[in-house]
Amino acid sequence: MSSDASPRSSVDIYDTTLRDGTQLEGISLTVDDKLRIAEQLDHLGVAFIEGGWPGANPKDDEFFERARTELDLQVSELVAFGSTRRARGRVDSDQVLAHLAGAGTSTVCIVGKCWDYHVTEALQTTLDEGVAMVADSVEFLAAAGKRVLFDAEHFFDGFRRNPEFSLRVLEAAAMAGASTVVLCDTNGGTLPGDISEAVSAVAAHVDCEVGIHLHNDTGCGVANALAAVQAGAAHVQGTINGYGERVGNCDLVPIIANLELKMGMRALPEGRLPRLTSVSHHVAELVNLPMNPQQPYVGAGAFAHKAGLHASALSRRPDAYEHVSPELVGNGTRVLVSEMAGRSTLEMRAAELGLDIDGRVLGDVIDTLKRLEHAGYHFEAADASLELLMRGASGWEQDYFKLESFRVSMDHRSGTGARAWNDVSVEVDTEATVKLWVDGERRVAVGEGNGPVNALDTALRNALGDRYPALHNISLTDYKVRVLDTQKGTGAVTRVLIDSTDRRKVWTTIGVSENIIEASWQALADSVVYGLLHADD
Repeated sequence: MSSDASPRSSVDIYDTTLRDGTQLEGISLTVDDKLRIAEQLDHLGVAFIEGGWPGANPKDDEFFERARTELDLQVSELVAFGSTRRARGRVDSDQVLAHLAGAGTSTVCIVGKCWDYHVTEALQTTLDEGVAMVADSVEFLAAAGKRVLFDAEHFFDGFRRNPEFSLRVLEAAAMAGASTVVLCDTNGGTLPGDISEAVSAVAAHVDCEVGIHLHNDTGCGVANALAAVQAGAAHVQGTINGYGERVGNCDLVPIIANLELKMGMRALPEGRLPRLTSVSHHVAELVNLPMNPQQPYVGAGAFAHKAGLHASALSRRPDAYEHVSPELVGNGTRVLVSEMAGRSTLEMRAAELGLDIDGRVLGDVIDTLKRLEHAGYHFEAADASLELLMRGASGWEQDYFKLESFRVSMDHRSGTGARAWNDVSVEVDTEATVKLWVDGERRVAVGEGNGPVNALDTALRNALGDRYPALHNISLTDYKVRVLDTQKGTGAVTRVLIDSTDRRKVWTTIGVSENIIEASWQALADSVVYGLLHADD
């Protein structure tokens, strides 16, 4: 029986982004990617980082080899993952256990069957042998000086069908030297009430730490983790941003925030919680997947306020529509400006920008905003264009350049291009010419590109580059087009959003027109103006 009945004050966070997380469709990490993610996880301060399965593939072998000299973890413990010995096999000749013992980590995590159905049907062996596989493997690794964590695969399914066997497996692991028995909801189908009941039963039965490993197939991954902790679990396994097989693992980001801010439990070293947003976004960049703007706590929209009534109350009492202060997790409040905006929303936005806009001008801005949004603009998604609009209303005029005209031409001809149709290949060359006025000087520049936007961008840079060196640090990172009135077919109005960066921050600009090139120019020009405006910030 567990002897510690006192309330818990901390929970160990075990991150498996580098193994379970990579099983998400669309993720493929290099060894360099894995090393950089491990550095971010250590920066955040999770207790354990599961690096992968040594011996399973060359990539994981290289990761553990390089980690010996290239990873300087300050807080986190690197973990090697593997499985128990084979059925009817010997621990001293098992290759998986040998790779774990030689991985160079002081902690290992092994997975074993905890559902009688899997033992008899998948392993084709007896229940007694299933228990022995776990006990022998844990004992072998513990004797090699390793801290051993045991992942009880399919525990909740097994506990429902044959609780006596599932508890026998956990008991064997604990008696053989496992520091933690981790209850795995491998199929992700268990609900919080059943999680609580099972974790409570295990915590009362084994004399070691109890952990939880969850998948999110019912959408209850985070809720299940919190329920498990309330029931006695002191160790939570999951991934940053919920990456993982099928619909993903439980998301450690809101789990960490909820444990610390809602349940009063320490999940990270003191002072590390404000790093949560930046680490979440950094990992998303490294796995090359877009962040969910609605992700709790760390999403761009997590503390974004659009309705005028909410923004009005927010201006007087910041806690009126925010359940926690966003700064606690490294995020910030955003006031979105749209056709739903009221006067207080725009006043707050103007104050953020340091603009002194009187009541009459503010009314004009609201009217302009609503008219433009009716025409298809979407300023809550384009903060940079909104800022330029508001600055213009206050009397500011950008003097970086004045457009006289631009022209885009395309040559489409047979050649050796990438697309073949009926054995005929084509090449498409695009050229843009811009005519600008810069400080009273008329400039004409030509640019070639792999499309009209690229060609216009090149021409604009050719015209301005010698005058504004900061332009060399500004680059386009994303380009999105949406057709707004689809019933008009190819004559429909299009909305273009362009994301740009100066290597310090990212901003979004917008353009709307029935001509997609004109809409692209609007967004491109705003992007350049905004970048130059803030080049010295």
